Amino acid sequence: MPRKDGIDLPGALMLVLFAMFFALNQVVIKWVNGGLQPVFFAGIRSLGAVVCVWAWMRMNGRPLRVEPGTVWAGLAIGVAFTAEFLLLFLALDLTTVVRSAVLFYSMPVWLALMAHFFLPGERMGGVRVLGLVMAFAGVTWAIANRGDGGGHGSVLGDLCALGGAIGWAATAFLARGSAMVRVRPEMQLFWMVLVSGVVLTAVSPFFGPLVRDFQPLHWVGLIFQIVMVVTAGFILWLWLLSVYPPSGVASFSFLTPVFGIGFGWLLLGEQTGLGVLGAGVLVCVGLILINRPARQVPPSGTAA
Repeated sequence: MPRKDGIDLPGALMLVLFAMFFALNQVVIKWVNGGLQPVFFAGIRSLGAVVCVWAWMRMNGRPLRVEPGTVWAGLAIGVAFTAEFLLLFLALDLTTVVRSAVLFYSMPVWLALMAHFFLPGERMGGVRVLGLVMAFAGVTWAIANRGDGGGHGSVLGDLCALGGAIGWAATAFLARGSAMVRVRPEMQLFWMVLVSGVVLTAVSPFFGPLVRDFQPLHWVGLIFQIVMVVTAGFILWLWLLSVYPPSGVASFSFLTPVFGIGFGWLLLGEQTGLGVLGAGVLVCVGLILINRPARQVPPSGTAA
């Protein structure tokens, strides 16, 4: 499909559904955590995804090839991906989906900060700085709010969700600002799931018994995570980025915490008081401002 200059109606519908899908994903993780220890669950999810991503590449005639000079970058992006999901899965074991949705999907805040300091041409202007301040205020409010319907999440769980967001931002930063920029998106994903699968599975015994109250239905959640979320979901996301402007795709990210709060309340009966809703609004508005495309300055002599 040829690259588009803006988000059309099919693209908007896909991005809204994508935001809903990833918000629902947190509910599934929390549910499967009841049957499997979170770090072990994250590890076997990544190992299963290694097979699926390899099969997808093989079916599409894309060789599994390590580009010269990219090994260290591949290991680094794999470590960042490992940290992201180790912390997210622990967060969903310790805090609520409602709180995790607000904190984890603050990722563009931390990515914007990394890009501002380390990527040429990515310095933030006044509007984006305002968005950064608003989103940061929302994150602070979410962690500080322990009452008024804030839910029964622990401070440690909230901090894990925030750490997962920073790990996610580091993953995205390395994809753009390291030797990974020379690597095809599906090969980047292969590095991520391979390294995280090995590391998470290896360290999982340090986090307690590997199996909790595992029921046959938990297999459905595990397979859903491997096939639909890590493999199909991430590949679809990379495809959307290849067709539509990245700023337009990113601007839909503010919907995910909204849906996350809604699913946490609807499916898990979690509390959504004014405190957590206010924090969510601040984060979402901040994300909209951060992802706002820079205004194009017309050349001299042309109409504004």
